[in-house]
Amino acid sequence: MYSSDYSYRVRYADTDKMGYMYYGNYAVLYEIGRIELLRGLGLTYREMEDDYRIMLPVASVEARYILPAKYDEELIIRTKIEVKPTRVIAFGCEILNERAELIHKATVKLVFVSMDDQKSIPCPDFLMDKLSGYFESREQ
Repeated sequence: MYSSDYSYRVRYADTDKMGYMYYGNYAVLYEIGRIELLRGLGLTYREMEDDYRIMLPVASVEARYILPAKYDEELIIRTKIEVKPTRVIAFGCEILNERAELIHKATVKLVFVSMDDQKSIPCPDFLMDKLSGYFESREQ
């Protein structure tokens, strides 16, 4: 498993009239978490797209809203890769509030796609190499 934490403060623009984060904005937090997790591995989306010609469209999102995120609250976006990627990479996302309470969780699955022919491909070697040490115990 590989995990990354990122701090995010809920902005006024993120909230609805009740002062709660608008439900549609949680997907933005998932993206921030994914980007920062990959950056922690020494990789960026820009590099994957420009240098390796690989994109990662979202295939599915499963989310659970537990407690509201509130205006001006500092959140921790915890993003994990718990299963070795194949053609699909699953990111687990947990969002914790300032009291370290779990307020939201989601699983976002993305598919590796070649930008040249728009076809699904296996997890590329350059990413698998960066993740290999985190999944060695699960190898057969």
